[in-house]
Amino acid sequence: MENTLGLEIIEVVEQAAIASAKWMGKGEKNTADQVAVEAMRERMNKIYMRGRIVIGEGERDDAPMLYIGEEVGICAREDAADYCNPDELIQIDIAVDPCEGTNLVAYGQPGSMAVLAISEKGGLFAAPDFYMKKLAAPPLAQGHVDINKSATENLKIISECMNRSIEELVVVVMDRSRHKDLIQEIRTAGARVRLISDGDVSAALSCAFAGTNIHALMGIGAAPEGVISAAAMRCLGGHFQGQLIYDPEIVKTGLIGESKESNLARLQEMGITDPDKVYDAEELAGGETVLFAACGITPGTLMEGVRFFKGGARTQSLVISSQSKTARFVDTVHMFEQPKSLQLR
Repeated sequence: MENTLGLEIIEVVEQAAIASAKWMGKGEKNTADQVAVEAMRERMNKIYMRGRIVIGEGERDDAPMLYIGEEVGICAREDAADYCNPDELIQIDIAVDPCEGTNLVAYGQPGSMAVLAISEKGGLFAAPDFYMKKLAAPPLAQGHVDINKSATENLKIISECMNRSIEELVVVVMDRSRHKDLIQEIRTAGARVRLISDGDVSAALSCAFAGTNIHALMGIGAAPEGVISAAAMRCLGGHFQGQLIYDPEIVKTGLIGESKESNLARLQEMGITDPDKVYDAEELAGGETVLFAACGITPGTLMEGVRFFKGGARTQSLVISSQSKTARFVDTVHMFEQPKSLQLR
């Protein structure tokens, strides 16, 4: 899978990032998202594969592109028999977020990126469009921290695993009213808090890399992004756990469904019989082969954002593979026309 799709998925996230970056700072978050979706879908449909979107642009709404269940790729076309040999056909599940952090793009803030994860058919958890309690931590703490433990307990474990004091730890938390008590507990324990408005995939991913000065992600965010984070953390050996949140009273706002009871009924319909189950990275991204790709839209902890120059643009991407056990940073110059000059740095 990696040999066939590795370069292709890099180009998919690059095209989405470039399209979205053209709207950076213009206050148009919906447009920034829409153009990213269109660019991502267009490039996906040029790949020799039959892909199925399991996490995309909406579970219940009538999203016109990259909706859950949509099939993409050359081998998903009506005339696929003319191009695709069934014996050589690659069938994959795809989780996408073409513009992770739409507000970040709209207001020119750091940390937005185009992301996707792929695995063989059935290899990614089809998370409902709910929220998810998340815990991400560095590889050294993998299997030691636990989402059922308090933030204080987990911080003590991380500090012991990393051989550093709690005061030296930084925890990323979404800046939401539901996290008031969590933030206070983290600060009381002695750690420092980095509040973010959006974009917790980047925060989870940063936990796996030394030198980012991010040592944990805690709190509640969107469930679909949790699966994408889990895919990356599985490849990197980092710790990730997620637990679905189905009670609107917990998240305060934004949860699909009018009541806890109706949400539980939806989970039952989806075959999720244990709504309180804690999932680890291997369960959320359990395929034999998992690939993750991201491209910075605005500058972030791990990647530069899209930088335009006369006649082209420069992007920085990250592709992670469970197959080759690699994390590759890819620096690409895109030449839209014959450029007058190419800057090395």
